Amino acid sequence: MQQETVVLIVGAGPAGLATSACLNLQNIPNIVLEKEDCCASLWKKRSYDRLKLHLAKQFCELPHMPFPQNAPTFVSKTGFIQYLDNYASHFNVNPIYHRTVESASFDERERKWLVIVRNTLINVVEKYEGKFLIVATGENSEGYIPNVPGLDSFHGEAMHSSHYENGKRFDDKNVLVVGCGNSGMEIAYDLSNWGAQTSIVVRNPVHVLTQRIVQLGMVLLKIVPCYLVDNIILTLSKFKYGNLADYGLQRPSKGPFYLKRITGRSPVIDVGTLDKIKAQKIKIFPSIDKINGDCIQFAVGEMKSFDAIVFATGYRSAVRKWLKDDGGLFNDEGMPNTRVPNHWKGENGLYCAGFSRGGLFGISNDAKSIAQDICMVLEQQK
Repeated sequence: MQQETVVLIVGAGPAGLATSACLNLQNIPNIVLEKEDCCASLWKKRSYDRLKLHLAKQFCELPHMPFPQNAPTFVSKTGFIQYLDNYASHFNVNPIYHRTVESASFDERERKWLVIVRNTLINVVEKYEGKFLIVATGENSEGYIPNVPGLDSFHGEAMHSSHYENGKRFDDKNVLVVGCGNSGMEIAYDLSNWGAQTSIVVRNPVHVLTQRIVQLGMVLLKIVPCYLVDNIILTLSKFKYGNLADYGLQRPSKGPFYLKRITGRSPVIDVGTLDKIKAQKIKIFPSIDKINGDCIQFAVGEMKSFDAIVFATGYRSAVRKWLKDDGGLFNDEGMPNTRVPNHWKGENGLYCAGFSRGGLFGISNDAKSIAQDICMVLEQQK
């Protein structure tokens, strides 16, 4: 089987949906290929129950469709999934599911992209051709678990956070969460609420803010330089939480919005975890040295037994596994070589959406930029 279109899009997460929608508005034919059996599989299949959008809804909208007026400021997981399904339906985005891309290469002679796909429903290989190729698999393609000495000897349950739903079955168990980003902090809070004896590994300095403080910062960034916004936000955070070092948390030397812009690392938006840490209901440990059976040894030499480990250690891009001829668009980690805002365009009609480290706001900007650029290229060729 072979299909040809103008634009091929790999990935039906928010980035793929948004880019296809923008192209559809310009009447540019496109095909979206998705390896799972649904769109937005990260949200539908690999996110915990109590998850909400960490930013206010106006910063999380996809192009050309705001959230309903009656939607809460911070949209729930189910609310966002409903929004994405409505979005795909409204803009007539119809991904082809169960399609795992095995390779994508550029044919210099034909000046087209050839994408080899396995239809996992019937286990046959299919070919798709397109003048343009958009990589929309994003930063969060595969869950990442670090190499921890002795992890294979652990007697309990070890999982990536993408497999964590809620803490119901961990009641009265000793559970260690590895990673102190938003997922790690919120999963630790959820586990504690369900009655687990919860600990969390904090290896790096971290900014902790409230949702409202972050919302204020996002608004201020439109009119005030980043360094001034960071000064205001840090003052509010210190007033709210006091000296976090007293509880084993260090603040980074650089401000939260500066770090988000440069490294992509988001501040932690506190959902109640700090109060539990202060009350010693959640214990903080430094990095893991090694694991021996159910016993974990930490960097300070302290040892403790655990029944389960949840690795909230983030995701990795998988684009390098299948994309050939990228012309230097991606580095070895599968992220763009060029920094924002010029990260989304490569050579020979190659683009990437959802790699800006800017969340849904960045995805929206990528989708609009790519569709506009493709429209301009096609107009010039006419």
